[in-house]
Formats: sequence, structure tokens, C-alpha cells
Amino acid sequence: MFKKIFYTILGFLILLLVSVNLLLPKLAGSSNKNPNEFLKSGSPAAIEYVKDSLKGLDQNLIRDYHTHIVGMNETKNGTFINPKMNSPFHIKEYLRMKVYLSALKINHLDTADDETIFRLKDLISNLPYSSKHFILAFDKHYDEFGIMNLNKTEFYTPNQYILKLSKENPNYFLPCASIHPNRKDALIELEKMKNQGVKMIKWLPNAQGINPADSKHIAFYKKMIEYKMILLTHAGEEKAVEAEDDQKLGNPLRLILPLNLGLKIIIAHAASLGNDIDLDSPDLNLVSSFDLFIRMMETPRYQKNLFGDISAVIQFNRNEKILKTLLEKKHLHARLINGSDYPLPAVNIVIQLDKLKPFLNSKDQMLLREIFDYNPILFDFVLKRNLKWSGSKFADSVFLENKLLEY
Repeated sequence: MFKKIFYTILGFLILLLVSVNLLLPKLAGSSNKNPNEFLKSGSPAAIEYVKDSLKGLDQNLIRDYHTHIVGMNETKNGTFINPKMNSPFHIKEYLRMKVYLSALKINHLDTADDETIFRLKDLISNLPYSSKHFILAFDKHYDEFGIMNLNKTEFYTPNQYILKLSKENPNYFLPCASIHPNRKDALIELEKMKNQGVKMIKWLPNAQGINPADSKHIAFYKKMIEYKMILLTHAGEEKAVEAEDDQKLGNPLRLILPLNLGLKIIIAHAASLGNDIDLDSPDLNLVSSFDLFIRMMETPRYQKNLFGDISAVIQFNRNEKILKTLLEKKHLHARLINGSDYPLPAVNIVIQLDKLKPFLNSKDQMLLREIFDYNPILFDFVLKRNLKWSGSKFADSVFLENKLLEY
């Protein structure tokens, strides 16, 4: 009996592995054309479409504030991937990892980190404009007592690795560190990053176990303000990494404490996914996270220190109300910034142009599909430049270095 069950499970896993490899081209990584061939081999219409998308922009000031760097070579550079990501016994994580590897064009796990950086630099260097990308470190999960929890750490990208890449590639990368405030050495690490010229800190509270509303973080926030640093933090529900136990930590209203202290904060993805408890309501109603974000953006007190990035707002799991609201509210555009959320724009299943029909005509969609085949980062940029609702488009400033982020 045991042997029969064993062989049944084994057969299922083999079938699963074969199916995954067959389906991967449909799910991710179908951007198969060489990015440096676009200006030579792309259709005249697509090339002109890209040129039109650049009108009105100072091409030396184009910025991408949200670019992920993930690695798995702990010995070489300290990067870490949770072992469950490579185990078919953890089916959800395993499939997610396979999709990411395909989108990143990684062929060999032992050289994955080098392949990741080579691919990203290849895409950026072949953009028909000059663009600098903030590459994001990602700290480990720590509990409230400052104890590291690797079981809850899906991946780890150390600050020193991000600094190294930025120093080696100053024309492409700008560093964004990640420091968990529960770390016993959090303030020491923050000072180290300040001394290295880092201006931005990245959090993903849901996945890292960070409660932004905890008063014990006040000293950390005050040091960030003293060092003139910006907090780039996820808000709303988190889907890209495992965060089921701590989704409530993504409530945008938990950022009121650091906002009231004067910290400059960018809410990633404009909190465009999920629902959170309205902590301002006596009834504690469940409200769209995005609606809470908009309420905060409209609050006069936060007009000098609250920002939002539009990374991920074009993904298939976003309600079209999100884009309609962001495009219509032109008075907020000065405090919106662009980010690609790379590598997600390279994942076929994540970007579904048919769902964006209210904002793009059929010709737009045809040209964008061609651009995607060459360069998913260029695709993401051109797509957002051409979104339109009731005559409104994102302002030019959304795609440029934002001087309002300076203290």
C-alpha cells in the first residue's frame, strides 16, 4: 500500500514537472527577441510609437524607482532564496519560482545571479533613452524581539550586494537599501547606508514582519529624517511573495506615525491590491487599500511628504478603477513616480493587454505586443506613457526624477 502511494506521488510530481516546463513559455519569458535589435528590426510604426512616448521628457532624468534584484548565491554575494522555492513539495512557491526564472532568462541555477544582472543591464542599455533604476535590497524577516526567521524569509538581497552593483554600474543603477527596524543593529546599519550615500530604504511589511505603526520605530524614523532618507514601502495586499500571516501589516494607515513625524514616504503600487481595516473609523470597516491611499494622498497634512509609485498598477489583478482614479486625479501627479516592478513586466500572465482596453486602443495594443517581444522594461514604460482615460494621461513628471522627494 505504501509503495503504491509512493509511486502515485512520484508519478504526479514527474507529470507536474513536465507540465510546468511545457507551460512556462506561455506564462513567462516569451520576450525572446534581442533587445538591441529593436531599432534595427522593429516595425517603423513601433519605433515611431516609442519616439512619441519620449516627447516632453528630459531623457537624462528618466527614473525607475522600483527594480528588484534577486539572487541565490549565498557564498558569492550573500543572496538567499528559501529552499521551498526550489521544492516541488511546496507547489505554489515552486511554480512561482519557475515563472520568475523564465522571465529573468535564467538557464543555470549556479550562474543565476550573474545571468540576472546581465539580462537587466542588457535591457537597460538597449533602451532608446537614458534611464537610471533604483535597485532594491530586501532584508530578512525578524520577529518583534529582533530574532531573524529564515523560515519566513522568502528571499534575501543584502545591502552590500546592492551597493556593489550600483558602484560597478553607476550609469544603470542607484542603490535602495533594506533595513528591518526590529534588527538589533538597525540604527548602526542605517548610519552605514547614510555614509555610503544611500537615500532610500525599502520595506515590504507583510513579508518582512514589520509593523510601521509600532512606536518603538520612532528612533529609526527620526534618524531617517535626519539623514534625509526616503521610505519606499509596500502597502495593501502582497501577492508576489508569501505573506499570509501578516497581511494586516500592509495597511496604509499604519504609516500615519512616520508621516506625522515628517518622514518622506513612497507607497509602492499605490496600495492598489486588497482591502484593509479603516483604522480611522469607529466601525473598523473593511475598505479598499487603494481608497485609503487616496484618502491619505488627499490629506493636506501629507502633501509634502507622501508619494505613490505606479509600479504594478497595470497588472491583470488590479481593478480598472485604480487606473481611472490615478489618471483622473491630475493634482496628485506631481507626487506619483514610476517604477517597473521588474521582473514582473516580463511575466506574460501578469500583463494582459486585453484587460487594459478601456485605456488603450487596438493599435496601441498591437504595437505594445511587438515592443514586449524585444524589451519588457521598454514595454512597461511605453505602456504607461500611453494610458489614457477621459482625455487624461500621466503627467511627464511621473516618469522623471522627482525633486519633491528631497528634504
